[in-house]
Amino acid sequence: MKIICIGQNYPAHVEEMKSKPTTAPLFFLKPDSSLLLNNRPFYYPEFTQSLHYEAEIVLKISKLGKHISPEFAHRYFEEVAFGIDLTARDLQEKCKKNGWPWEISKAFEHAAPVSRFINLKDEGLDIGNLPFRLEINNRVVQEGNTSHMIYPVEDLIAHVSQYMTLRLGDLLFTGTPSGVGPLKIGDQLTGYIADRLMMSMEIR
Repeated sequence: MKIICIGQNYPAHVEEMKSKPTTAPLFFLKPDSSLLLNNRPFYYPEFTQSLHYEAEIVLKISKLGKHISPEFAHRYFEEVAFGIDLTARDLQEKCKKNGWPWEISKAFEHAAPVSRFINLKDEGLDIGNLPFRLEINNRVVQEGNTSHMIYPVEDLIAHVSQYMTLRLGDLLFTGTPSGVGPLKIGDQLTGYIADRLMMSMEIR
């Protein structure tokens, strides 16, 4: 199982990060050791002083595929979850400044909290118009909707599958909206898809 993460997929987030729009989906990988499940707490690591949250919709790949056409991409997922791409922002900025790879800032232990999965069809949800939000200490810090994506999920699946085989159980983080920011010990994070509470976890 691999964790595939899409970067810069919401216009307002591209703007807030002072980045340039891409001409194709940008993706990177996290190892399976980055997974954090079952609302377990996340322990603030010693190697960063600037841990940031990035809330995302996560797809679970449901069958083997490669070189997938966008029109057939909907056949490769059925379930979604709420996920957080935890980022050591200070390490990422240092790596970017020096032209280094920045897995150290994204792929560390438990840097990919993921909620339970729900079936889109069973829940009557539309992947093309799916609202989600993150609250910290009962305050909304991020709100997004998949309709605002630069590259819709079908294009993401098609693009990634040109470079690597998608396998059953792979996870696809689809990008974060604007509003990313720092976390501190004691923060309580709750994540929602539409009106459904998906995640509740603490930073320790």
